[in-house]
Amino acid sequence: MPIRTIIFDLGRVIVPFDFERAYARVTALTGLDRGEIRGRLSASGIVPRFESGQLEAVPFVSEFGRVIGHDIEYGEFCDIWFSIFDPHTLIPESLLESLKGRYRLLLLSNTNVIHYEMVAERYPHLRHFDHHVLSYKVGALKPEEAIYREALRHAQAEPEECFFTDDIAEYVDSARRLGIDAVQFRSHAQVVGELRARGVEV
Repeated sequence: MPIRTIIFDLGRVIVPFDFERAYARVTALTGLDRGEIRGRLSASGIVPRFESGQLEAVPFVSEFGRVIGHDIEYGEFCDIWFSIFDPHTLIPESLLESLKGRYRLLLLSNTNVIHYEMVAERYPHLRHFDHHVLSYKVGALKPEEAIYREALRHAQAEPEECFFTDDIAEYVDSARRLGIDAVQFRSHAQVVGELRARGVEV
């Protein structure tokens, strides 16, 4: 079956990111080393709760401050939280422009309200998507089946008519289990080749 809908992950597919940048900023504030920061956040479980919509932004920032033992003003936190992203994207906007209108485009991302709103404001790529399927709005995180089913609900196509790319192999495998044609993202050139191999005009 021909591809009708193309689904992209956001982080490390369109926009590169590195949490080490944020950890470095937190280290400068608190004196905690990066391993300690990562360990405390992991043990607290607040990030997946935030990204699945169980925590709103202001309570999350408050909880974050409690976890690291240092209160952070909301605006300063947002600046630190957004610092993980690189201004240079992995996929050029021109790729999405070339697909727009001829194929339905979906964004499928594990994200949170602070990251999403700041990315949407600063990266024009997102305006080309027909719909954004976001973990914090859906209430489910990849690789949970519910978030893929939500994407399929907006795809306006059968699973086998959808192409999906994500940088995490586990998330690709979950999509494949639902019949979606999915590949692990490695580069812009690679994904263009995968699309062309499926008859997509790029």
